[in-house]
Amino acid sequence: MTDMTNGEGRRGPSFAPWLSKTLTTLVTVAVTLLGLLFVTFMIGRVMPIDPVLAVIGERATQAQYDATYLELGLDKPLLVQFGIYVSDVLQGDLGKSIRTGQQVTTDIARVFPATLELATLGTLIGVAIGVPLGVLAAVKRGSWIDQVARLVGLVGYSMPIFWLGLVGLLLFYGILGWVAGPGRLGIFYQGIVEPITGMLLVDAALRGEWTVFRDAFSHIILPAALLGYYSLAYISRMTRSFMLEQLSAEYVITARVKGLSEWQVIWGHAFRNIRIQLITVIALAYANLLEGSVLTEIIFAWPGIGSYITTSLLANDMNSVLGGTIVIGSIFVGINILSDLLYRFFDPRAK
Repeated sequence: MTDMTNGEGRRGPSFAPWLSKTLTTLVTVAVTLLGLLFVTFMIGRVMPIDPVLAVIGERATQAQYDATYLELGLDKPLLVQFGIYVSDVLQGDLGKSIRTGQQVTTDIARVFPATLELATLGTLIGVAIGVPLGVLAAVKRGSWIDQVARLVGLVGYSMPIFWLGLVGLLLFYGILGWVAGPGRLGIFYQGIVEPITGMLLVDAALRGEWTVFRDAFSHIILPAALLGYYSLAYISRMTRSFMLEQLSAEYVITARVKGLSEWQVIWGHAFRNIRIQLITVIALAYANLLEGSVLTEIIFAWPGIGSYITTSLLANDMNSVLGGTIVIGSIFVGINILSDLLYRFFDPRAK
């Protein structure tokens, strides 16, 4: 009996920290999302746009105005309105778009895969080039390779992405003709591939429509490369910083003294110890592309959530604007949680 009690006592301390950490994470996420909902709710209330007139139009009668005012619950106290707003959002009701006449959730489900596809390809490009470039710059610190890598990062941070987009269209589409122009797909190929995931490259590959795949790739490669360059600047700089710290550590000097090859020292030891930090960096870069691709989508006429929110804002369609903001904010929080879970998975010390 005593052994069982001791056994339970030994198991208790290992379970309690995990439960405490899980509850803390859930509370943090709930408070963050509640704060996001509060901000979007207040934006909808302080904007100089009458929500009633936005729904019924300026030619409606006073009776129609009053009925809609009551229907929207605007006669209730602000705190009650916020409670109704939170309840609707939790049920997946983001309101109805004035511009399209459809539910905002339906509109976002239609446009978000385009942004997801663009941001994912851009992140893959940024990681594939940025990580090796940052490692090489750290290993060759002070050399011309390091100077080029730092210059690439500086230009990526300094140049406005809309300017790079216009120059890219002029050069690679207008002059050289290497890529397709604005839009997501050529007119001739629209409607050929039946959507599965909403991401054209994936759907075309699953359907075996390789001609459509090539046309879609020709449209996406330039905006994705620009977003990839934007994330590359951040990823390469952080990778270089992490590697410099590791290469100056004593264990690296010891590994070299023992006669390990430079490849083993760099990739088997130093890089292995920065993978955990890179997970967070890459996750943040990905989240930034998902929320920050608005200008790129506008320049390239990309039918994603950035263009959707911008068009809705110009049309005073606040339900669509706030709904898109909530979705992007929730995804940002979700990606941060995922990176934290991966951090704990790859680093036993974090457990």
